[in-house]
Amino acid sequence: MPRSILDETHIHPAIRSKVAGHQQVMVQEVTAAIGGNDVVVVGMGLNPFPKQACKALDLIKQPYKYLEYGNYFNTWRERNALKMWTGWPTLPMVFVKGTLVGGASDLQTLIDSGELKQMLAQPA
Repeated sequence: MPRSILDETHIHPAIRSKVAGHQQVMVQEVTAAIGGNDVVVVGMGLNPFPKQACKALDLIKQPYKYLEYGNYFNTWRERNALKMWTGWPTLPMVFVKGTLVGGASDLQTLIDSGELKQMLAQPA
């Protein structure tokens, strides 16, 4: 089932640029990191799951870029832009070769099955 996204034709022309540019600094930072790294983990402080994802990657000696944005008490509005961009509701967001693969448990599943290694072996 495709993800529902409000079509731009249903956004009044006077506010389209406001919608398109809303809280895009983090999205641009993540996009840049994805472009320069095979694995990117996006997380936040005080959340144990980004740490679990990083630990799993450390255990298999897989290099990654970690981006941390605030914690439960701040920057939630800015992080919402990441959630709207990806459609993924929680942190961490783990990207492999530019593809969102989910969170910490999803990453561990890929590691355990050998699929992460296969994804990383694919040419960009």
